[in-house]
Amino acid sequence: MARTRTVFSLSFVAIIALVAVVAGVVVGRATGSGSGGGGSGDGGAASGTRIDVIIKASDSSFWQVMLAGAEQASDDFGIEVDTFGPTSETNIDEQVQLVENSISRGVDGIVIAPNSSSALDSVIERARKAGVKVITVDTRVTTSSEGFIGTDNVKAGQQAGRRMCELLKAQGRTSGAILVESSVAGIQSLVDRDRGFRQGLAEGCPGVDAKLQRYNNNDINTAASQVNDALTANRNLLGVFADNNTSGVGAARAVADNKAADRIPVVAFDSDPQENAALANGTIDALIVQNPYFFGYQGVLASAMAASGRTPPREIDPGAVVADQKNRTTPEVKSLLEPPTAEPGS
Repeated sequence: MARTRTVFSLSFVAIIALVAVVAGVVVGRATGSGSGGGGSGDGGAASGTRIDVIIKASDSSFWQVMLAGAEQASDDFGIEVDTFGPTSETNIDEQVQLVENSISRGVDGIVIAPNSSSALDSVIERARKAGVKVITVDTRVTTSSEGFIGTDNVKAGQQAGRRMCELLKAQGRTSGAILVESSVAGIQSLVDRDRGFRQGLAEGCPGVDAKLQRYNNNDINTAASQVNDALTANRNLLGVFADNNTSGVGAARAVADNKAADRIPVVAFDSDPQENAALANGTIDALIVQNPYFFGYQGVLASAMAASGRTPPREIDPGAVVADQKNRTTPEVKSLLEPPTAEPGS
């Protein structure tokens, strides 16, 4: 089945260099074999490189987009890729076991979006001691790896805060409270987003208080309930910042149930079909959109580089785009809102 290409919104300099080096690695392996590995691209002679891609959760379309990127890299470069993921972002133990399984299977590299900044440190260290090259994406860990690919979440959070301030100023409301609706406590990427949001908000709206925060354990119904409670209990609530797609969908549902779209702006992270629908109908005012397809594609290339004895870039940040009613149908933004998807094991 043909896969749709995604248009990347970022500087290509580091990326072109990475692709060029990986292509050189693949060509360099072409001298001994004409048969392919897991991928169907011309780089089939790279069949000796086996990469496992482990996402945060199989119940999220965001992470299925990352898998689609990984599979495209497999096809383009003939790298053998297998994909896995726990059922939920809260299943840290399951993710640890998936890394253990990869070590036992003797893969050359692992691309992982960690569900914890520290709980996977030990198993990542064991993988690297076993010679497995590890690339982390989206969430940093507090141990070493061969590289990191992910959004600068502080900067992206600042984008969210500035947009919220713009929305509040348009309403003439710059004194009151904002609810920060978050998924899971202690995840560094979310902590950074929330910190950046408060910084960006304070730049232009210093009279707005964003201390109110709730955690929904990555559950849409819980998020909707928490936002509903905040709307009911706090008549001075000005808006909601949702720091991931689950929180965004829950916030949009609560705003719709309370018929509050005209007075409660919602700025949320990521995109999925439900968030996109909320953006279209006005229950979400802006989405801070990342590029998980890029995470998967470049993660596989970086891991293959490291497994072949090359040194991949230490960090790659694809940046984030603010999607709203005005730009959501433009080709550049639409490609990020509606990227191709895949599922673990597909």
